[in-house]
Parts: sequence; C-alpha cells; structure tokens
Amino acid sequence: MAPLPNAELVQNSLQLYRYLLRCCKQLPEENIRQHYRHAIRQSFRVHADEDDPDRIQQIIKRAIEDADWVMNK
Repeated sequence: MAPLPNAELVQNSLQLYRYLLRCCKQLPEENIRQHYRHAIRQSFRVHADEDDPDRIQQIIKRAIEDADWVMNK
C-alpha cells in the first residue's frame, strides 16, 4: 500500500494530523484503523506543548516516515 501523495507539502502540525488520518483511511481493517487513529491522537496530545520549530519539524519528518513504514507493512 503506497503512502499518500504530497507528504512533502506537510509543513505544520495540523497538516500532519490530517495527513496521518487520511493514511489511516487506507488501512485494510477497521480495528487496525482504530488503533492507529488512537495512537495519532495520543501522540498529538503528548506533543501539544512543543514550541521549538526545529523539534516540530523533526517530529513531522519522523511521523511521515513512520506512516510510510506502516502503509508499506
């Protein structure tokens, strides 16, 4: 399963959140989709107070790489 196009256009946390939820819609089983949606929401809650722009970009990059890995699994 290929990742969604335009991952390189993700620049901020809201765009990342939308991108990751769209990726979840492509997963084959409902229980897997629910698991990853929950994990995405939890991760955003954990990082909600992050204010360092470099760290935010690092988190975005890592999240997209992780999503690509999950989609290709």
